Amino acid sequence: MRALHTAATVTVYQAYRPEIGEAAARDGRFPAQWKRDRMTWIKPSFLWMMYRCGWATKEGQETVLAVEIDRAGFAWALENACLAHYRRGLHPDRATWQRLLKRAPARVQWDPERDLHLRPLPHRSLQLGLTGEAARRYADEWTVSITDVTPLARRIHGHLRAGEEEAARLLLPDERPYAPEGGLPAHVRG
Repeated sequence: MRALHTAATVTVYQAYRPEIGEAAARDGRFPAQWKRDRMTWIKPSFLWMMYRCGWATKEGQETVLAVEIDRAGFAWALENACLAHYRRGLHPDRATWQRLLKRAPARVQWDPERDLHLRPLPHRSLQLGLTGEAARRYADEWTVSITDVTPLARRIHGHLRAGEEEAARLLLPDERPYAPEGGLPAHVRG
């Protein structure tokens, strides 16, 4: 897995309607109208987020946030997650997997990573779905900072539209290999 990270934090990305995203970035925390009882998906890959939100152009995803979260919180979410899909050999059977998935406060989904032109790459990118306890802890305990990176997304996209690929590439976040202490838990490997 690759991510922008420090010794204490991991940066993940989300996209929201402006009234949610702008308030979160301004206040450094998720506003009251952010639904803590819903599943929320975080992505450590900036380019996967750009693929998902169409460079901040899709309706309801016009504001892109970089959310710096505590590494310990991120590790807790992975440790308490279930794969979003059944995998023979990992789960005894589909019914067991469905019970685990229903109880898990987090779920892991692996999707093709994206290149600068948002084409799929042969390696996978993590999406981490948080619900219940994990969503509340993410919003109220793990969040260290929230930054509106919509201008960055639009600037990179503008360079790409102008055929300035190297200028766009130089603006990308420095995502490096990242592994939680002790490694990625076996029960969530893709």
